[in-house]
Amino acid sequence: MNVDVTLLPGIGVRKDFALSTGRRIGVITRKDGTNELIVSKKEDPDSTQASITLTNEEAAALGNLLGAPQLVAQLGEEHRDLPGIRTRQLPIHEGSRFDGRLLGDTAMRTKTGVSIVAVMRAGQVQPSPPPNFTLVSGDLLVVVGTSDGLDHAAKILGS
Repeated sequence: MNVDVTLLPGIGVRKDFALSTGRRIGVITRKDGTNELIVSKKEDPDSTQASITLTNEEAAALGNLLGAPQLVAQLGEEHRDLPGIRTRQLPIHEGSRFDGRLLGDTAMRTKTGVSIVAVMRAGQVQPSPPPNFTLVSGDLLVVVGTSDGLDHAAKILGS
């Protein structure tokens, strides 16, 4: 999919792409740090039909909502021919005992046999995070393993 990047002098940067319906959807990242989610009019892709201003935290949450399920679905498809292997996303909730601690502190692989293959944070993917990766509230861990292992991992993380 092609993402068009347009410099908006004095405003910021617009990044958008065409939907199958002909509309365009994108984000304007303003110089003041705010983000604006935009949807074009179908008949005029240069005119905005709707826009929503998002704080950085809201933009990160939206990125996680959109990115994590896609990553999990892709991994699930790749493991489709491997019987007994499942993929799941597990959140680090506010107040979790792992908020602010290292990934290695979870001892996830040792205790459950599951592998943490990625961490989604603020709409960004950290693939193959190392044991010294610091977890924070709002992270979504993408884990692969058996159903029992994934259930045990969810209990450890308090999900």
